[in-house]
Amino acid sequence: MSLKRRIALTLSIAFSLLFGIVMAVIYMSFNDFRKDEFKERFRQRLEFTSHFIAKSKDFEEEAPIFFNENSDNILLNETILIFNAEKELIYSTIKDRNVTWDTSLLKELDEKKIVYSEKTVPEIYAALRNINGENYYILTSAYDTNGNSKLSYLKYLLITAYVMSTLLIGFLSYYVMGQFLKPLEDLNVEISEVTAHKLTTKIPVQESNDEINVLAQSFNTMITRLDDVFQSQKDFTASASHEIRTPITRMAFQLENLIKFEQHSPETLASLKQIQRDVYQLSDLTNSLLLLTKFDKENIQSIYEEVRIDEVIFESFEAVEKSYPKLRMSFLISEDTSEDALLTLKGVQSLLDIVFINLLKNAAVYSDDTEVDVIIKETSEHLIVDVISHGSTISEEEQEKLFDAFKRGKNSQNISGSGLGLRIVKRILEYHGAKITYTSPADLLNKFSVIFNK
Repeated sequence: MSLKRRIALTLSIAFSLLFGIVMAVIYMSFNDFRKDEFKERFRQRLEFTSHFIAKSKDFEEEAPIFFNENSDNILLNETILIFNAEKELIYSTIKDRNVTWDTSLLKELDEKKIVYSEKTVPEIYAALRNINGENYYILTSAYDTNGNSKLSYLKYLLITAYVMSTLLIGFLSYYVMGQFLKPLEDLNVEISEVTAHKLTTKIPVQESNDEINVLAQSFNTMITRLDDVFQSQKDFTASASHEIRTPITRMAFQLENLIKFEQHSPETLASLKQIQRDVYQLSDLTNSLLLLTKFDKENIQSIYEEVRIDEVIFESFEAVEKSYPKLRMSFLISEDTSEDALLTLKGVQSLLDIVFINLLKNAAVYSDDTEVDVIIKETSEHLIVDVISHGSTISEEEQEKLFDAFKRGKNSQNISGSGLGLRIVKRILEYHGAKITYTSPADLLNKFSVIFNK
């Protein structure tokens, strides 16, 4: 998850929790207010009834007329029951059905004088009053329909406001964070465009002294230092490789002429040929290093071209055959290869030549019978080249470091080499999005598999 989304999500969650708490407090406060208001109306209604009983001369006859005249003050679905001191019902507002009541409530009034029950449906407010020297049990029940309706409407408004506010704050947080972090995104774009061949690119720096501009200034300083180091290394490698090529070429030419003389003893001739192979190896290594300084992993795809892998293999074999004339190659296209296979891939042929020159040269040096088998298989997804030779195999411990620089197996003892060949091979294949693996399918059998993605 990006930083912008993470910040926006954090703000949205924090706001949602805070706003949810505020909404809950508002809802509970209004519910308490509703209860208190309804209870107060109950109390006023009971006081109103008590006042009427105190002033009435004939309560039972005047009560129906009185309550009808004051119907505006009646609570919704209100029921009033009035009992005398003997707990006998002397008046009820219920006229169309049988009247029932809870006798335990009347007993409770003897102790508490006032009882209010908000958990019952309907709610009940009861009181024991002494009026004109006589005790009266007055029971009032009613539904707070109006208050509950307001409470339900408030809940609907609060939920709607909560949802809308959460969505709005989420959108605004994402938008605001996007604007706030836009300089950082621009910085990221600029940094991503910096490659080994574009180290001179500087990040634009604004006049403000905020953290992003400080970061941009620090990055520019780092780029300048890296460019100095990289350019020095690149110039040294290119200059050294270029300067070394000239004496190597002269040495190779002079050795060729020297070997043609017939006056040498067999021992001298063998030594000269070994020196010649070492010179060719040094020349190949120098050419490889010089080529690698010209490319990097980011820009190499811009110079890709269509390359036939079979042509690369045959050209590489011809180059190796000059140093190892006894080497024989068996070339085979696997039966598993699809009929419409073209044996082509996108790449740089000069670099791919180095890959197979090194692999064929390894086969020539480490093979017991100076014979190498090359098998090509092309599928819809991969182009695979297997280079197989017979000779001493590499242990599992050594296989893990086989493609590291300057690492050589025990089977390379008494054989000249730099330990850079397979490392260069792996690096070139990484530039092409390919990989190389080593296996030993059988005793005294070495197999290198180069796998290209199509």
